[in-house]
Amino acid sequence: MVNGSIMKLPEDLVFYILLRCPVKSLMRFKGISKAWYNFIQSATFINLHLNRITTIEDEFILFKYSIKEEPEEFKNVLSFLSGHNDALNPLFPDIDVSYMTSNCSCTFFPLIGPCNGLIALTDSITIILINPATRNFRLLPPSPFGCPKGFHRSVEEFGLGFDSIANDYKVVRLSEVFWDPPNDYPGPKESKVDMYDLSIDSWRELDYEQLPLIYWVPCAETFYKEAVHWFATIDLSMVILCFDVCTETFRNMKMPHTFIFDNEQYCGLVILSESLTLICYPNPISIDQIQELTHIWVMKEYGVSESWILKDTIRPPPIESPLDVWKNNLLLFESKSGLLISYNLNSDEVKELKLNGFPGSLSVKVYKESLTSIPRGLKL
Repeated sequence: MVNGSIMKLPEDLVFYILLRCPVKSLMRFKGISKAWYNFIQSATFINLHLNRITTIEDEFILFKYSIKEEPEEFKNVLSFLSGHNDALNPLFPDIDVSYMTSNCSCTFFPLIGPCNGLIALTDSITIILINPATRNFRLLPPSPFGCPKGFHRSVEEFGLGFDSIANDYKVVRLSEVFWDPPNDYPGPKESKVDMYDLSIDSWRELDYEQLPLIYWVPCAETFYKEAVHWFATIDLSMVILCFDVCTETFRNMKMPHTFIFDNEQYCGLVILSESLTLICYPNPISIDQIQELTHIWVMKEYGVSESWILKDTIRPPPIESPLDVWKNNLLLFESKSGLLISYNLNSDEVKELKLNGFPGSLSVKVYKESLTSIPRGLKL
């Protein structure tokens, strides 16, 4: 009966109704008829649904954490959560992704993305691209680029982005290759960049001169304005290294003029109110961290280093690292004990969100669901 009633509605009205539906409902509606299946699967509908007007209430949380089971063994778990009234509730059953990481490396591989509703998981060798809303995923082929005998390749960072010109999703991997003799100091490092193109299902190595030295922190990789961002250092100064996914070129952006690169503070990159935002927080190993302040800088005009403004200065409880921004006013942090906490920028209220893991293993991505397809994907 419902099917018959809907079929009697004007086509434009049905289209408008479907655009407002969540992905979970649309996945069910595909079974109504072959016409509906083809319509919901069409690139036009997927793109319009992706770019529809949404609110902060449409945001979901992807949460990765690790549980220590043995002295050198960890269980790694991925949770899909929805948020209402500042509380997080399971949206789907948790997924055990322990096979993704080696036993001693659970703290060094955060989630990558999001990009149009897609997320990547990696342990620097295995890479899985996943759409959490549709539960589709794809195991990417391993990169064929290694290094000569006697040398070592250290994977420093990953990035996930969308090339709007080629209509293609790309995964970029930044590495350093250096001579690694058994009885001597390592030789000079050489930057290597390789990229996976989803459309052609292939890796290719990009040719670049020496890149700045990657400075790894838990909250850095951010896709914004068609570029992936990380932290790097040049002549003992920190910069934001940007990779334009469309032109496949690198550039550097300066930090705020008052920022001092030392061992006393760390940084994280997030998107706050549609702006690139820098979170400068006390070194997690500092014994006086509770007395120190966290500074929040916003870049008002993207790409213009002179447009950094100090938006806020806060004093959260001692933290391991920032993770993401939820609802445009809730900063999500990992506490030193491995607990997920939120800090309300409007009220200064701190909440424990009753989600925790092995200290240093937490990774959070706030994303909006989409129907974005992954060719040759499988069901989780």
